[in-house]
Amino acid sequence: KLECVLKGQIRRLLITMPPRHLKSHCASVAFTAWALGRDPTLRIICASHSADLAQTFSLQTRQLIKATWHSAAFPDLELDPMKNTAEEFRTTRNGYRIATSVGGSLTGKGGDIVIVDDPLKAEDASSEARREAVHKWFSGTVSSRLDDPKTGAIIVVAQRLHEDDLPGRLISTGDWDALDLPAIATGHEEIELTDNVIWTRAPGDLLHPERIGQDELDRIRRELGSSAFEAQYQQRPAPAGGT
Repeated sequence: KLECVLKGQIRRLLITMPPRHLKSHCASVAFTAWALGRDPTLRIICASHSADLAQTFSLQTRQLIKATWHSAAFPDLELDPMKNTAEEFRTTRNGYRIATSVGGSLTGKGGDIVIVDDPLKAEDASSEARREAVHKWFSGTVSSRLDDPKTGAIIVVAQRLHEDDLPGRLISTGDWDALDLPAIATGHEEIELTDNVIWTRAPGDLLHPERIGQDELDRIRRELGSSAFEAQYQQRPAPAGGT
């Protein structure tokens, strides 16, 4: 799906999946290093729920780009030594990756791709004021940051936390290509990976059993409680009053 974004085939991508399953590494770190390698003129904005987290992902991306194997794969990508900070680094071809917090100002800044990664902390999910603040920031700031609205793309990656969280509102519009990956498959799914390559999930299949098996998921369910587990791990948040 991320590759489809870079090809221009998807312009609004929503990925929902459980915590600790590498969604941030894939979308905020590996994808941005790969995208800039393929096109050093790209301008990418990445936002997370806190500035510290956003800067951590930025530093990890920069470490990837500086790796010998990455330089060998993408020899045209060079970082500009005059602009190389945790908040922003640029390429010698005027591309860049900007890190900011959800709610932070992006005045005067735009990009080809905007990535919003975990916009809401789990402990803030029950706060209507905090959820509304995220919605207002997204609709009032993010949507206007694309340099070219006809070709630019927005990616949101998150775990579900509440019925009325940002992913919930985006899904309700019907405008987003949604990749929903619960920890435990609830039905038969066929997910296209590339042309003619299909990943099939049967009911009960685990997302990453080699790392988080059924025993670990059962323990997490007991620790979190069924409601939080269904939201964060199964991407199925329930109303406060029950289903």
